[in-house]
Amino acid sequence: MPINAPAPMALVVVDVQKGDTAESTPRIAITSGRPERTARIVELVAHARRHDVPVVFIQEVHKPSLVDIGRELDGAEGPHAIEGHRSTELADGLEPRPDEFLIRKRRYSAFFATELDLVLRSYGTRTVLLVGGLTDVCIHYTAVDAHQHDYFVRVATDAVGGSSQDAHDAALRAIEYLQRDALVTTADFMEAMAGTAASAA
Repeated sequence: MPINAPAPMALVVVDVQKGDTAESTPRIAITSGRPERTARIVELVAHARRHDVPVVFIQEVHKPSLVDIGRELDGAEGPHAIEGHRSTELADGLEPRPDEFLIRKRRYSAFFATELDLVLRSYGTRTVLLVGGLTDVCIHYTAVDAHQHDYFVRVATDAVGGSSQDAHDAALRAIEYLQRDALVTTADFMEAMAGTAASAA
């Protein structure tokens, strides 16, 4: 069944980084199934490229001194996403092309103090397609800011993972509260992208 995702669309890949290396301790909890989610996201990026849907990569990065981490250490997370660490690099298979944007952020929302809104508007984007993590942190806050910037928001529920199952589920409910059509799947994304390309042909 086609999803309500007005074109033009852009796929925003949020914080799909290597993580879980020897230098990424203390590790941030994440729900099971991460390798499978990452594989779906890699496939989705390839599909977007084939159908001329812009892909924007988001990477959380902090200086080793933590001068730019702000209040992020006041919650459950310890130091994370440290610049220069292998764990901070994008996951394998998610290498931005020269004509694609890689936006580095210092806060949880991909919109906060970044050029994301400018980039999306340059593409003429109406619908933001979100995948990545964490559902209850960076996905949730990015979805809220996209909503407040008047974008349509769609989240692939099988391509996001939370800090716990309860937190993941609660975040999805909160996003759906803002936009009733927000929750979809990667298969829905692919169908929408293919349909957009067909309409433009």
